[in-house]
Amino acid sequence: MLLCFSSATLAQTSAAEPRPVITVTGTVRNSAGNPVADASVFLEEKATAASVETKTKSDGTFSFSALRPGTYTVRVEKAGMRSPASASLLLLFLGEKKQVDLVLESSPASQSSSPSAKKSAGTSAAMEFDDKPSFTVAGVTDWTNVGGHGSDTKLRTSESLAKETATLKSGDSSEASAAASGAARAADSHRLLGDRAEHSGDPLAAVREYEQAVGLNASEQNYFAWGTELLLHRAIKPAAEVFSKGSAAHPKSARMLAGLGAALYAGGAYADAARRVCEASELQPTDPIPYLFLGKMEKAAPDPLPCVEQKLARFVHDQPTNALANYYYAVALWKQSRGAEKGLENSPSLQQAEALLQKAVTADPKLDEAYLQLGVLYSARGNLQQAISAYKKAVEINTQSGEAHYRLALAYKRTGEEQKAKQELQLYKQADKTETAAIEQQRREIRQFLIILQDQPQTPQPEKQK
Repeated sequence: MLLCFSSATLAQTSAAEPRPVITVTGTVRNSAGNPVADASVFLEEKATAASVETKTKSDGTFSFSALRPGTYTVRVEKAGMRSPASASLLLLFLGEKKQVDLVLESSPASQSSSPSAKKSAGTSAAMEFDDKPSFTVAGVTDWTNVGGHGSDTKLRTSESLAKETATLKSGDSSEASAAASGAARAADSHRLLGDRAEHSGDPLAAVREYEQAVGLNASEQNYFAWGTELLLHRAIKPAAEVFSKGSAAHPKSARMLAGLGAALYAGGAYADAARRVCEASELQPTDPIPYLFLGKMEKAAPDPLPCVEQKLARFVHDQPTNALANYYYAVALWKQSRGAEKGLENSPSLQQAEALLQKAVTADPKLDEAYLQLGVLYSARGNLQQAISAYKKAVEINTQSGEAHYRLALAYKRTGEEQKAKQELQLYKQADKTETAAIEQQRREIRQFLIILQDQPQTPQPEKQK
């Protein structure tokens, strides 16, 4: 039983010292997208279990204000509809305005398929997707609930992998085949509606269309669209579940394995993620995409990942003039050798890494990351002038490379060039501020799904010995 208080109880305001107000607003809709009026919305503070309640208006909107900073959960209830619907945790700060959109579905007794779906799919089509998902998308909220595993570098890498996964949809057909079965045509229609909803900025409608498409026709294309939508909107566990089931149903799909790898990486399972993408590279050895996924994963991971070095070696062997193939394989070799305490400059792996990086910048003179890695390698050897030259080349190509400016500042400091070090440090701070603002803006443009995970059956406990 939740203990309910008025909103004034949770407020921490003072007439003498006014403080910024926290506001949480949102909309409750049903699964058809229509607003739900007179629904009870609860906002519960995690630390105290105290909650405030409000009712939705005729247009389905609700609002809370004058809350104190902290971590909260939000849920919505209404008689005759599925409840409670619990959202992800909300982290609230002073002066913050947070938007949370929620969905209430009809209770199981009142749920039924739409007439159009029944006509097009038929009775047998409903049996195609018996393996129901273990989650429900309850709504969307803003990116500040993003969460993540490990450093910001890993979070940025997981976001990059999600975007790369989305690009793999580009080859899909945009029209339903006239020769397809009724269920398949209906599924294609749902998938196309999902594409349009995503493009128009309604991810909640999009993910529901994709799920319906899989329910009617569990094709590789439909599975991939559904999994990608979940991954893009930070529903990490559901995305991994969908990609995993899609891979089991379509074991020859390399992009499904790549998507599964991206989802596992976002969830912090770095080694498992690498293994799945390595499997994708085996299915399509000439496709560069799995290797590029592996290269990004390896670069951000704290330790060498399983199977990656061998796959990147094959990438270089098969595509010797590919700049990124040489660059990422060099990074893998560097990570292997960086723990050596003696003879670092004579390490065969580092010598090979240097040669690969030189080939990378020859193939693509604008690849600033390769120059940056050359600078790191030279600096580790103590060749500071070579390192400075490489770092300068990197910032010449990309003036906003914060890491290159920072490492150049350290190199100047080690050579006693204090004024140059200060200048580069200032440029680093400016570049880092600009990059952080750009990433924050990109994240704000992607809304995060709020997920309800189904209750897992409890494992029977063994009886105590008498």
